[in-house]
Amino acid sequence: MEFLIDNRQGDVYDIPIRDLTWKTERIGKAGTVEASLVLENPLKYPIQSGAIVRVMDGKHKVFYGYLFDDGYSKDSVMTIKAYDQLRYLMNEDTFVIPASPADKAILTICKRFGLKVGTFENTGYVSPGIVEDGKKAFDVVSKFLDASLVATNQNYILFDDFGKLSLKNIKNMVIKADDFYIGEDSLLFSFNYKRSIDNDTYNRVKFVRDNKKRGKRETFIFEDSTKQKKWGLLQHWKKIDENMTDAQIKDLGTKYIQLKGNPSRTLDIECLGNWKIRAGSMVFIYIEKIGIKEYFLVDECTHRWKEGIHTMSLKVKVI
Repeated sequence: MEFLIDNRQGDVYDIPIRDLTWKTERIGKAGTVEASLVLENPLKYPIQSGAIVRVMDGKHKVFYGYLFDDGYSKDSVMTIKAYDQLRYLMNEDTFVIPASPADKAILTICKRFGLKVGTFENTGYVSPGIVEDGKKAFDVVSKFLDASLVATNQNYILFDDFGKLSLKNIKNMVIKADDFYIGEDSLLFSFNYKRSIDNDTYNRVKFVRDNKKRGKRETFIFEDSTKQKKWGLLQHWKKIDENMTDAQIKDLGTKYIQLKGNPSRTLDIECLGNWKIRAGSMVFIYIEKIGIKEYFLVDECTHRWKEGIHTMSLKVKVI
């Protein structure tokens, strides 16, 4: 494991580490690295806030980010916490962005904050424009990605790819099963499987639109009566843009029912680690005893490295 710190003053330190944790989440969170470093004399290594932190394990480019927290203890252990570039999307600002595809809108935001970008795939769908005051950039990014998901059923993830922000369709984040999979006879330590209609599952969608010309509020309802008989009424309410046409509203409501009309299926995994896996990856999982043999989307991924042993914890779900 190579752990380098560039203090941005012409010095690069290669410091031995005791342990390291790298965590990524798919929605609204920056990737982090937390590590314990063996450092007998910290005064010989002047490390500044904002220093560049780079982690590699052989050929694997694990993490590239910036130091935000550091501390030192009596037993000569320095602890650090670094974030990747997504941390800077926690900045708050006023955002006035016209109707745009999500990729174009997000590139505009990245440019505003001087962030380095890599591959940005074309999302296609033109999302409605926004006017937001005093909002986190991450919240605005999520709005554009959510609008694209509902309209097209195509799921995109924004992530830091070793120092450059990338936007990709999760279909292009698939780890092929013949390259890597997790199963009872392959890497798996333990698991916890759950199916639920308690969160983000709906069989009725109620949209409201304020019609200023007529001076009234209009209501649009889309529902699945068969699933209401099974589960009871599970309703989602949403105020929509007054400029949307009836045809656009109908299309949106139909897609919302399709997208949100099934039980969620989640799985927590503890297994041996592989640096290829991160939040947003699609991973094949095979657990025969509960009938699982399919690809799951990684919502959260936590890698742990200690004394040469690499493990990971995954929170995954079916899409």
